Amino acid sequence: MPLQSKIPPPDPGEGLPVHTPLVYITENPAWEYKVITRGLDELPDGIELSTLGKDGWELAGIVTLPEQVYFYFKRMSQ
Repeated sequence: MPLQSKIPPPDPGEGLPVHTPLVYITENPAWEYKVITRGLDELPDGIELSTLGKDGWELAGIVTLPEQVYFYFKRMSQ
């Protein structure tokens, strides 16, 4: 039995076709990774996160432990 979503698809309107965008990657991208470890009382603020974003880092995941938080970032190798 197929899994059915409980969220209905968006209504494209009368007579308007819906096209899924396609992204073609012709190269195998190489990634760089960065891990920032912080205590719960010293989480990164907006300024630090904006600086990381300007440098091309994208937040890929967060792991929260009782006394520490790990922030995992990635970016395409430069």
